[in-house]
Amino acid sequence: MGSTRPAAPGLGLALLSAATFGTSGTFARSLIDAGWSADAAVAARVGIAALLLAVPAAMALRGRWAALRRSLGTVGLFGLLAVGGAQVGFFNAIRYLPVGVALLLEYSGVVLVVLWMWARHGERPRRLTIAGAAVAVAGLILVLDIVGGAAIDPVGLLWGMVAAVGLAAYFVLSARVDPQLPSIALACGGMAFGAAVLVLLGVLGALPLRATFGTVSFAGHTMSWLAPVAGLSLVAAVVAYVTGIAAARLLGAALSSFVGLTEVLFAVLVAWLVLGELPSVVQGMGGTLIITGIALVRLDQLRAAPAGGQNPVAEPVVARNG
Repeated sequence: MGSTRPAAPGLGLALLSAATFGTSGTFARSLIDAGWSADAAVAARVGIAALLLAVPAAMALRGRWAALRRSLGTVGLFGLLAVGGAQVGFFNAIRYLPVGVALLLEYSGVVLVVLWMWARHGERPRRLTIAGAAVAVAGLILVLDIVGGAAIDPVGLLWGMVAAVGLAAYFVLSARVDPQLPSIALACGGMAFGAAVLVLLGVLGALPLRATFGTVSFAGHTMSWLAPVAGLSLVAAVVAYVTGIAAARLLGAALSSFVGLTEVLFAVLVAWLVLGELPSVVQGMGGTLIITGIALVRLDQLRAAPAGGQNPVAEPVVARNG
């Protein structure tokens, strides 16, 4: 008899993972508004999370240390681009844009993956992928509300595109990692490397690592800076990664990645409840189109995966950036 994966627990864990990932922008905004640089917020988040995940990652690597040695280059690149680049881009974007808009810009990186695979590897997208990309681009135009003349800060838009490139790198590199390397080890190693690079660049003066250690304003309350740092590293990183990995094991990476699209919805909801940020009706329609387009791209890639082998869009490891 074939074994079946329990759907209900896996779905619950996937939703919990998406919800906790969706809090990162709101926690980061409270720190940034209190005087933290976006780079310092990222370094704190991924550095603390890497320390907390070090023990379970080491346990998962028992008997697989050779896979880590073979993958050091990929882990480093993953930490530099998919962890550091994506999160620095996203956290800087929310300095100028609503959290939901910044996250939607980041998720447009899935379209960049399609273009990269076409340009770099000659993998011409199929009709459903083209349709999905077109729907996502149409949604992006609505999110930016170009026709309506919405005031979208160009600096925030640029940082959002940096985050999109980082997310695209996440998908591409995830598909190339040694299958013997546990996902939690890749997540921990990537975050540790990303934090180390950010701290080094800060010490050298190349990045502004600025932090304040007084009180911050969060959800209309004044509290210690430790509260949002704990939320950013424990809730939005450790809990999010651990539940996401568990969900992927129960549901499979493809299905859990579809459920992961609800991260955008959770991020908008949390930003609305805590920060009072709510996208306009037009931007909400655009966000729906972006999520629909991404879902179509992933569905098309999933359908082609059995014939084409590894796929950078349909089968990512569970270690997102938002």
